[in-house]
Parts: sequence; C-alpha cells; structure tokens
Amino acid sequence: MKTILVTGGAGYIGSHTCVELLNENYNVIVVDNLCNSCEESLKRVERITGKNIKFYKIDCCKKRLLEKVFVENKIDAIIHFAGLKAVGESVKMPLEYYQNNLISTLNIIDLMRKHDVKSLVFSSSATVYGDPKSVPIYEDFDLKVTNPYGRTKLMLEDVLRDFANVNKDFNIALLRYFNPIGAHPSGLIGEDPNGIPNNLMPYITQVAIGKREFLGIFGNDYNTPDGTGVRDYVHVCDLARGHVLALKKLFTNSGLVTYNLGTGKGSSVLDVLKGMEKACGFEIKYKILERRPGDIAQCYASCDKAYKELGFKAQYSLEDMCRDSWNWQKNNPNGYKTKNKILVK
Repeated sequence: MKTILVTGGAGYIGSHTCVELLNENYNVIVVDNLCNSCEESLKRVERITGKNIKFYKIDCCKKRLLEKVFVENKIDAIIHFAGLKAVGESVKMPLEYYQNNLISTLNIIDLMRKHDVKSLVFSSSATVYGDPKSVPIYEDFDLKVTNPYGRTKLMLEDVLRDFANVNKDFNIALLRYFNPIGAHPSGLIGEDPNGIPNNLMPYITQVAIGKREFLGIFGNDYNTPDGTGVRDYVHVCDLARGHVLALKKLFTNSGLVTYNLGTGKGSSVLDVLKGMEKACGFEIKYKILERRPGDIAQCYASCDKAYKELGFKAQYSLEDMCRDSWNWQKNNPNGYKTKNKILVK
C-alpha cells in the first residue's frame, strides 16, 4: 500500500483529496500549519472514510521540522497543496506570498531529492494563463500572470520544469485547475474561509445563510450571454478525483506532465446565483457593482488532454455543485466551528 504525503491536506481541496486517496486505499499523511484550515476537517474525513490519517502540524517553510516527516515515514509520492492562495491578498502582501509559496515548495523538492521520493503532484492554477487569447484554454497557451499569487504559481512551474529536465527519474504533474466549488455530498466537509470570502460560492452561501447582506456582482456589461463574468466552475470532488488520476499517471514513470482540470464549460455569475437559489429554495439578494480592475470576461478550460491521458471527465453538474455547497453551508453555518452533530448520508 503506497503512502502519500498531502501538504495543506486540512484545507478545502486537500481534505476532499484525502477522501479520494483513502477510498482508493492509499495511506495518507497530512502536513498543515492550519493558518487557513482546521484540524476538524481531517477528523471528518476519517468519519467519511472510516480510515485514519497521520497528521503533523508543521509549516512547510520550516525545513528542519518538515524533514522529520520524511525521516519517520516511507513516502511514495507527494500532493502539494500548501500555500497562500488569495489573489487580492497577494496584491497587498506580495512579499509574504513569495516567501511562503516559493520557500515551502523549494523545501519539498529538496527533501524529495534527499529522501528518494520520485513523484509530485503540484497544485497550480488557471491564473497562469492571465487573460487568454481565446477560449477554451489549452495547456499549450502562452503563460502570463497579473498578480503575485499567479506569479508564484508560474515561477514554481518553471522551477519544476527545470528540475525535471535534469532529473529524468522524477515524475511531476502540474495541475492547472479552474474554479472549485461544491462540497462533499455528506455535508461533512466543505469550504470554510477565514473572514470575508474571496471566492464567489462561499460568499453566495453566506448571504443565503444570513451572514452577509448581499452578493456584489462586479460588472454586468461584459461580452457574455448575460453580461456577467464567465468561469469554469468544477466540483471539488471532481477536482480531488483528478489529483488521484494524476498520481496514478506518475506511477507509470510519466516524467513531467501538465493538465487543465475543469468541466470545459463556462457558467456566468448569474448562472451560479440562480443555481444556488434553486438549491436553497429562495431568492438571494445581490447588487451590480462596477467592474474590478483586472477581471476578464470569460475563462474556461479545454479538458481534452486530461480526458485522453488520465480518463478525467467532470461528473458533477452546476446544479450538483450548488446543491452540495448549500448542504454544507446550512449544516455548518459557522463552518468547522459548528457544534451540530452531522450524520453522513
């Protein structure tokens, strides 16, 4: 049985990926400093799967502490989620983003080399495409970024490409995913942001639950079907499954591979809002605001390569994503701080 180290495994995407890994009978070790996550998520993953996770509360930027994990365990592969991830925050705090995201990943790569771990799935992002020349977006499009968060992802992709070029026995997957939403169908784990949400779906659900007054929609005059921005929203469980498929690809000695993970379809902000209104059964207040600088009209993926090489195809619809997001929020109005006893369905 292979052992997978998941950095940032207590976070939103990380916790859902732990579920998929455990269901596929991998041993799972999680490293997380809990700066934007909660250990409760891992306890709930264990409830969902009936299996145990070995957890280390360690910051990946602290190399000496991180090495303890490699010394104490025989690790077969790493899925690296750990990192700061808010675009707006990265503009305000660029140095913190460069320090955290670059140093943590460089530590991981160096310890992999030292302890003979040959496979890495790297959490990249569609932000590396910037404002694309056309849609859908293919993996061979030009790469350009418009904010420090995206720049850290592109820099690290370059580091990993250079590293793989001279270390042919290493296998690395660069996964560029689009806009994850949704939650585990059990309602036990989901997105639980600190403070004011940076992403669309948790903001909508917090308006629906009464924690926010209204949703602000930034612009309704884009060249899209309803004037609001179009994005590729992908269910977090589909995304988690994509990571496991990429891992299996690496175990065939694939070298370095790059894939988009999305649905291949664009949905507008109003599409998502209407989907949430259907899921919760009532209207959700919103206001049209001015466009935000740097926002683009539309962005969605071509997932042909991931389907051809990994067998990855999104299984959940936008309706499913909205239903599961609402199920998580209504059962957990205060996220993982909610004390209610929730039963797995």
